[in-house]
Amino acid sequence: MKAITIPQPGGPEALVWAEVPDPEPGPDEVIVDVRASGVNRADLLQRQGHYPPPPGASAYPGLECSGVITVVGSEVAGWAVGQQVCALLAGGGYAERVAVPAGQLLPVPACDSVDAAGLPEVACTVWSNLVQVGRLSAGDTLLVHGGGSGIGTFAVQLGAALGATVVTTAREAKHSRLRELGASHPIDYREQDFVEEVRRVTDGRGADVILDIMGASYLGRNVSALATGGRLVVIGMQGGRKAELDLGALLTKRASVAATSLRSRPLAEKAEIVQGVRDEVWPLIEAGRVRPVVDRRLPMTEAAEAHRLVESNDHFGKVLLTIG
Repeated sequence: MKAITIPQPGGPEALVWAEVPDPEPGPDEVIVDVRASGVNRADLLQRQGHYPPPPGASAYPGLECSGVITVVGSEVAGWAVGQQVCALLAGGGYAERVAVPAGQLLPVPACDSVDAAGLPEVACTVWSNLVQVGRLSAGDTLLVHGGGSGIGTFAVQLGAALGATVVTTAREAKHSRLRELGASHPIDYREQDFVEEVRRVTDGRGADVILDIMGASYLGRNVSALATGGRLVVIGMQGGRKAELDLGALLTKRASVAATSLRSRPLAEKAEIVQGVRDEVWPLIEAGRVRPVVDRRLPMTEAAEAHRLVESNDHFGKVLLTIG
């Protein structure tokens, strides 16, 4: 088969479409012929040499895909050759075929089967962090940073579907589309202070849950923006790894800070999250309350261009790489 390889870490030009060995399924895995794969920030970090795949995972980038099952392992139940699926991956999505643990498979919901490639990573990341970690409830105020990203567009929709008031940071050009997805209060982070805006729209109370992709550069302001009892969940470090945390401010608010990642979790934990998404998020997609937001599709051979686009932050929603 062919896959996007990274012979040497570097810029987008480091991505090379090359012949590689076919994947061999384990007894609890299936082989999926890939139709499309979503592009995620983690792929960019892997390309740069900063985010190696966990032990045992495919060396090729790609944390989610959609396609058709072509081989079923001997211990797999509930899945059959010919089924259209999408899947959460630890790697390997930028390829013609990929081996997937059965517990990380999802049926294609009520959407285009190519667009479904952009769902598993964002749905699992957002649901696990907003619901399991952040304990988001109806009536809460949710602040989503990076609202125009793949994670952001999904978090805005899920937060609104769960009954939260959604505040989000994004460039002003993306605000109208974010309102269409359910954001009540988009904030232009380049022109407005998001702490002041969150306090304004909550009458000084603050956000109950903050989903943060920035890390260090936003840590202090995020704590300032939290409500009493608020939960800050950090899932990215685009603004750096290290910052000073005012524990006094955290104690005063009886607030909490959590930091999570998905890719390196044990298979059993991933399977639990995937099942939770199937049970709680897929019905929202079937009902039309949440949908995949796709900026554009590019051929897999144009993976370098897809990475440039995601690095530019000019996209809205997911960028997908397609085969065939």
